[in-house]
Amino acid sequence: MSDKSGSSFLWLKVLLALAVLAAIAVGVIMYLRPTAKVETVVSGDAIDAKPGSVAVKEEYSMDMKSEVSGRVLKEGYKLEVGLAVKEGDLLVHLDTGDVQLEIGQVQNEYNSAKQRISLGSEVTYQLESAKSDFTNTERLFKMGQVSDSDYQKAHRAVQTLEQRLALEKVRNEEDLNTDENTLKTKQRDMEKMTITAPFDGVISAVFAHPGDLINVGSPIVTLITTSRLVEAKISEEDFANIQVGQKATVIFLPYGEFEYNGIVQKILPTADPETQRHMVDLNITDIQPEKLIPGITGEVTVVVGTHHANAIIPRRALFNESVYVVTDGTVELRHVKTGFLWLRGAEITDGLKPGEQVIVEDLESFRAGDRVRVQELPADVLNKTK
Repeated sequence: MSDKSGSSFLWLKVLLALAVLAAIAVGVIMYLRPTAKVETVVSGDAIDAKPGSVAVKEEYSMDMKSEVSGRVLKEGYKLEVGLAVKEGDLLVHLDTGDVQLEIGQVQNEYNSAKQRISLGSEVTYQLESAKSDFTNTERLFKMGQVSDSDYQKAHRAVQTLEQRLALEKVRNEEDLNTDENTLKTKQRDMEKMTITAPFDGVISAVFAHPGDLINVGSPIVTLITTSRLVEAKISEEDFANIQVGQKATVIFLPYGEFEYNGIVQKILPTADPETQRHMVDLNITDIQPEKLIPGITGEVTVVVGTHHANAIIPRRALFNESVYVVTDGTVELRHVKTGFLWLRGAEITDGLKPGEQVIVEDLESFRAGDRVRVQELPADVLNKTK
């Protein structure tokens, strides 16, 4: 082989090596480029949705208080925070010993009074004797053998005893009624010493423990209902078009980006005194009841209307009235004008057209002019998240 041929072959190998190195370099550069997750701008129905905040509350709570005084018994006591109870379940037994003694005493008095009445009144016998005397006096008076004064005296004696007997009957009835009412009151007091749950609920606070001596009106437990309210607060400027029956979409902070369907169930007549935001109750139709834990919060949008939009993007792609558009692998900062906004989406009235791609994740990682690889995500801004 000549020196010229050997030199040409060597140069060929060098060129091939350089081409391989260049290809490797390009591959490395492409590999090192950040990945931009994008969605495509689409046309469709934009949602006129009014935003607000939501909070889950119990439908109502009740501070269970004692109607009588007494000592809390250990028997049957099982109160603890978080305990679920059914209507009629035992909450607390109070010691009924003293009340039972009082009931026994009143019962004895009642029985004695009834026995005394059954034996008859001494006045009855006195009245019978007085009537007999008056009959005899009246006969003699008609015969002219008794003076008018004696006749009147005998008549007054009968009247006096009749009044005494009538008053005695009234007092006896009063005594019996008083004893019966006292018995009923004491028996009712004893019933009140067994305190039960008035509705299905969950114990949220416990104030009375075995051995405690509690007074009338002392708190025992706080019981909250198992039914829940989802209360939304809407700003004054967005409230005008809210109506009962409108659809709503709710995101609860503990459950991430999952969306739940609901409807406006009730519009409350007053605003929050602190924020002046208007309040509405929502009925969430597709969430498990046990997830509605009192105290959790979230966001809501209430749909008040829709119209066709030329350009719609995911709400998360929008920042400061701008988006990042990726064209031929290069990031461009694009200022846009918005129309309707809702939880998942945004209508763009100027600055974008269908088919363009916008970055939807990790926006803080990109700058205008960055070269990126593109990972296209499904354009599901018009679909409902389950």
